[in-house]
Amino acid sequence: MESINVASNLAAVTKRIQTAACQAQREPSSVTLLAVSKTKTLALIAEAVAAGQRCFGENYAQEAAQKAKTLHHLNLEWHFLGPVQSNKTQLLATHMDWIHTVDREKIALRLNKQRPNHLAPLNICLQVNISGEASKAGLNPKDILALADSVALLPNLRLRGLMAIPAPADGLAAQRAPLRALQAVWKTVRTAHPHLDTLSMGMSADLEAAVLEGATIVRVGTDIFGAR
Repeated sequence: MESINVASNLAAVTKRIQTAACQAQREPSSVTLLAVSKTKTLALIAEAVAAGQRCFGENYAQEAAQKAKTLHHLNLEWHFLGPVQSNKTQLLATHMDWIHTVDREKIALRLNKQRPNHLAPLNICLQVNISGEASKAGLNPKDILALADSVALLPNLRLRGLMAIPAPADGLAAQRAPLRALQAVWKTVRTAHPHLDTLSMGMSADLEAAVLEGATIVRVGTDIFGAR
């Protein structure tokens, strides 16, 4: 089995972000690298932390909560990226700092109710099905504003922005098209909610396209920790 040099991989991904940001005439610091650590060991996460990584993304509620509890002393920032099931909202509301995948008012209401009072409001991104795929979660873009209006009223949640996982595409231009569409939806929602500051888009294969189209968070797993 090929060994993984997490520190070297992080440096390479960071360099890609910096290069794309410069091409887009953006400050590289305006893009947060989220290391997607789902199914990865605590030892690999520890390597990333030692290399300076602070923000981690998980897809499975119980695994996410367990890692957050175990590594609580490190004061890391935990982002949930998977589908939110009603029976897992308590775990997520208690242990996560961000949820990127809210696409139903019912889920938002449960997260708001179950967020412990001693914690800061839970940061929320609304998931957009930007490519219109039947197999993908997320709202139709035309329905986003209504959910944003609802979430913005919930005191234990903080609406931050939008998230999407576009259909895979080959070539920079094809990758940029749905991401540009997501940015347009984000700008529309910001007319009603000007405090929104987050566009969560871009993964290992398309992070350059995402940075060029305004991503503020890119979610990279494979190029940091290796294939699943």
